[in-house]
Amino acid sequence: MGGTTTSSADVMSDLLRECGGCAVIDGGLATELERNGADLNDPLWSAKCLISSPHLIRKVHLDYLEAGANILITASYQATIQGFESKGISREESENLLRKSAEIACEARDIFLERCTKGWYSGTGGAPKNHPVLVAASIGSYGAYLADGSEYSGEYGEAVTLAVLKDFHRRRVQVLAESGVDIIAFETIPNKIEAQAYIELLEENDIKIPAWLSFNSKDGVNIVSGDSLHECALIAESCNKVVAVGINCTPPRFIHGLITSVQKVTSKPIIIYPNSGETYDADRKVWVESTGVPDEDFVPYVSKWREAGASLIGGCCRTTPNTIRAISRALNITSAIKPQN
Repeated sequence: MGGTTTSSADVMSDLLRECGGCAVIDGGLATELERNGADLNDPLWSAKCLISSPHLIRKVHLDYLEAGANILITASYQATIQGFESKGISREESENLLRKSAEIACEARDIFLERCTKGWYSGTGGAPKNHPVLVAASIGSYGAYLADGSEYSGEYGEAVTLAVLKDFHRRRVQVLAESGVDIIAFETIPNKIEAQAYIELLEENDIKIPAWLSFNSKDGVNIVSGDSLHECALIAESCNKVVAVGINCTPPRFIHGLITSVQKVTSKPIIIYPNSGETYDADRKVWVESTGVPDEDFVPYVSKWREAGASLIGGCCRTTPNTIRAISRALNITSAIKPQN
């Protein structure tokens, strides 16, 4: 963590031990990039900023660290070699942009930790006494690359086989695994076949760093494709390289029951980072207000999720640094951290 020599197998357990049993993940990236002036109306979505405005990505990462996050997720969710190539970017430069997503997050961590050592953050006794930070390389689903909303349905068609998915993800996984990050975050997994593809890639390519798998659900029972969450969690449980399993980009009201379901089949730490509760309209490519949860209302949820067995908690789409600050306070991991004037 931030230059530690800890073996990859111990990265997650060490983080949780240093955080007192429960760690905080950061929140939504795209919403914050837009709030800071980025135009993400593009199939590359937040990955567009790797080309046009990497300084905004670094700023958002720092905002989340200052809010109490222990895990930064890179801006590579929608960054794929195939997506960059469709924009006329060479394969070599596409791979460099993947590495850049890791470099920006690692740089933000270094800046934050240096400021902490200099006492530039207020809190109990100045800088937080213990604020470990991991960098997780985000890998979005095949559906995220398609940019047609299929990451929220898992419906890829019969032509998209296990072999196709492995070929699509293979080089991206290799590049990000060797980019200096601590862990790979396979996020918003919408179907069982893609989870299987990830597991096989980790094994076949002898990936040296650990990974987590997180699925999304729209009914609180199954993942969005209709595949059994129980079966998907078992896939994650079967792989020693996977060090956490759970749920992301799912309405908060479903999370408690999903934690219970995952807990029945895994001995790994459970990771949850729900969205705000709003609904994504894939046709209009906008989030529609429905049951959105204000930042302060995450607090009672957090206590229940922790009691249910979750040990890594954060936010996904439409959550903010204020959400993460509220989560951090609720978990009592660190006091709110704010730069001194």
